Amino acid sequence: MPTIHLHYKTTSTPERFVAGLTDFGPGRSRLFGNSTDEYLKVHHRGPSEADVTEGSGGIWERLHYNWSNPDRVVMTTIDSNVWGGRSGHTYTFTRLPDGTTALDAVVVREGKNIKGRVLGLVLGSIGRHVLGKAFANSIRAIEARNGVAREESASCAS
Repeated sequence: MPTIHLHYKTTSTPERFVAGLTDFGPGRSRLFGNSTDEYLKVHHRGPSEADVTEGSGGIWERLHYNWSNPDRVVMTTIDSNVWGGRSGHTYTFTRLPDGTTALDAVVVREGKNIKGRVLGLVLGSIGRHVLGKAFANSIRAIEARNGVAREESASCAS
């Protein structure tokens, strides 16, 4: 079961990042390339949690989003055509003295069928690079959406 840890520094505040992460409207793929309008369905949305199906390229998952803690967003996979078990995402935010935010992302992928297990093996070997690049693109898109200038692009640190 691959568990991928990513670390970023962003000019977005935790509130702005959560606002982008929980914007389930049309055009979500401009922020998150792996979430196309074709798959997007909001089953429920409350003030600090949501139940959303999203995906792309033949892979979908239904996630329970919980952002009740202002320093953390937990997205738990509750159904998927490939992921099961303990799959999900956790984003933890730390405000830094220079006004930026440290963002730690943990992605867990547990395949629930042959396709999921094969994808899990692939993610286990190249996932950090692939997911890291996609997430860096999301961070830049959220920063641009908020009109926040960057001195340097989002980067993945170990």
